[in-house]
Amino acid sequence: MSSFKEIHIRNAADSDRDAIAELLLEAYGQYAAELPEPFWADYRHSILDSVDGTAPYARIIAEMDNRIVGSVLLFLSSETAYGRPELGIHSPIIRLLAVSPGARGRGIAALLIREAARISKELGAATLNLHTSDMMASAIRLYDRLGFQRAYDTDIMNGNTLVKGYCLDLETFTVLQA
Repeated sequence: MSSFKEIHIRNAADSDRDAIAELLLEAYGQYAAELPEPFWADYRHSILDSVDGTAPYARIIAEMDNRIVGSVLLFLSSETAYGRPELGIHSPIIRLLAVSPGARGRGIAALLIREAARISKELGAATLNLHTSDMMASAIRLYDRLGFQRAYDTDIMNGNTLVKGYCLDLETFTVLQA
């Protein structure tokens, strides 16, 4: 695994799941005020199901001072990530990238994505995919900076919200790039 300064990236153990769930709810809680209550309740339930479920191929975490401050889940297809085989994504997908609000601005999200890209390359994948919406503007800026391209053919409508697909070409992506 990799480390950068005092930030350590590793695969999560089963014993880390409660801390990951707590981190995800803390990080994604900022959207609770922006979403209608029923939608937030469903989203919260989906977050917790993803952490506890068996579908993720990997749960990657970032630790700082022996505390989990970031995480991302890696799935192997759109079927395992979303229960949506019709999207036709048969390469890794990251979901629920989260960094504790108190630890943001230190490059933790980029380190987590790089680790997911490294694992995906080891699996022989040509691409790494993700989905996000416009309300996550800072995440979109990060994805653009890292080289993700819009994958319009994988867009999803969730109610009235467009959930945009993005794809990273792993053949041209350098895992250790600045």
